[in-house]
Amino acid sequence: MATQKELLRRRASRVRRSIKAVANGRPRLSVHRSSKNIYAQIIDDAAGRTLAAASTLDVGLRGELKTGADVAAAAAVGKLVAQRAKEAGVTDVVFDRGAFIYHGRIKALADSAREGGLNF
Repeated sequence: MATQKELLRRRASRVRRSIKAVANGRPRLSVHRSSKNIYAQIIDDAAGRTLAAASTLDVGLRGELKTGADVAAAAAVGKLVAQRAKEAGVTDVVFDRGAFIYHGRIKALADSAREGGLNF
């Protein structure tokens, strides 16, 4: 019997494999959420480097958020990562939700990133 951690790792790799198949050279917007914070980064898999990143632990966001674990915090991170991506010259990405279901905080981050100017 596989452990919960193993099942999450399998789901994340399954999602990532399908994303990389349709990426066509676009960087991916990878999202991770914990019980207290949410993190997003835009990764160029061809070069193996991070182009832009944002999280609820950033100094600018930390002071204005009540908590790092709600939908408002996820929306703020989505807007910030979209702004930093545009500064880095990235507009088209592919969304990598990892092992997380597309609802709640993950959906709020994605919608906010779209409003910020990212296309996916």
